[in-house]
Amino acid sequence: MIQKGISLKGFNTFGFGVDAALFGRITHTEAIEAIWKTTLIPSSHLLILGGGSNIVFAGNYPGLILKNEIMGKAIIQETDQHVLLRIGGGENWHETVMWAVSNGWGGMENLSLIPGTVGAAPIQNIGAYGTELEQVFDHLEAFDLQEGKRVTFNHEQCRFGYRESIFKHEGKGRYFITHVVLRLDKNPTVNVKYGDIQAVLDGLGIANPSIQDVSNAVIQIRRSKLPDPATLGNCGSFFKNPVIEIQHFTALQAQYPDIRSFPAAEGTVKVPAAWLIEKCGWKGFRRGDAGVHAKQALVLVNYGQASGPEIIGLAKEIQQSVWDTFQVRLEMEVNVR
Repeated sequence: MIQKGISLKGFNTFGFGVDAALFGRITHTEAIEAIWKTTLIPSSHLLILGGGSNIVFAGNYPGLILKNEIMGKAIIQETDQHVLLRIGGGENWHETVMWAVSNGWGGMENLSLIPGTVGAAPIQNIGAYGTELEQVFDHLEAFDLQEGKRVTFNHEQCRFGYRESIFKHEGKGRYFITHVVLRLDKNPTVNVKYGDIQAVLDGLGIANPSIQDVSNAVIQIRRSKLPDPATLGNCGSFFKNPVIEIQHFTALQAQYPDIRSFPAAEGTVKVPAAWLIEKCGWKGFRRGDAGVHAKQALVLVNYGQASGPEIIGLAKEIQQSVWDTFQVRLEMEVNVR
């Protein structure tokens, strides 16, 4: 079950050629329970891995990596208005969205083509185009690696925020998410207000879009801006969109009239990180095999042989540049290991 010295090149979307000291595939909850009964977990640096689409390895991983490969999709409850779906943590996120859309269950369509697994989605509270996971989240099942027991988290207990949850803070590395339960609408109302979705639909002459139309539009937009990790190593959005005070934004707007913003908590606005990075001249930048994507400044890329430290170093330069220019702090969205 546990292997030694396994290459992680095929398990991270940046394609870093690093190794894990110990590596195990978890295909069912009983497997993680069996490992817990050994001394491996308490005696090792533990990392739970999903699709490897939100991680930068700074070097070989010296501890134990457990890859979530728990599969399965099932309807566990259904009414005239909603359907409750129980999804294995190892299921591919985009394929799960496509399954829901094909069945006419709404709420996930704006999250199409996001890389990664279902089990990783609550950790990051993934979001795109005006929708976040928490809007369709009901509860999740996990194994507590500290107490050695199965647990359940409801929406409130997950403490979701913008790309945030309890699993990124005091629960980090403690819980192995085995299943996620989503509540989707059988009579959905589409959300086309964010980004370029409406423009794409208008261009296609679609006046009354279905969830399939919205999903197709999101996929078209993402593919036009984001590189395929299979051909160019990356992990999608590298930085969070920063939230700043309205007064700060107003001052920046006076100097940069083309700056954009989106609503946030009272007294604040969210500013596109991609705009800030591009304004600082980083879009299309390349040093060796580490660079910033030519079509989307929010995406750092590995052109072939870049290392984790090279990508991280570039990210820190970008952060400093944005701070020096706008006095705005960019926070990395990815996990550095």
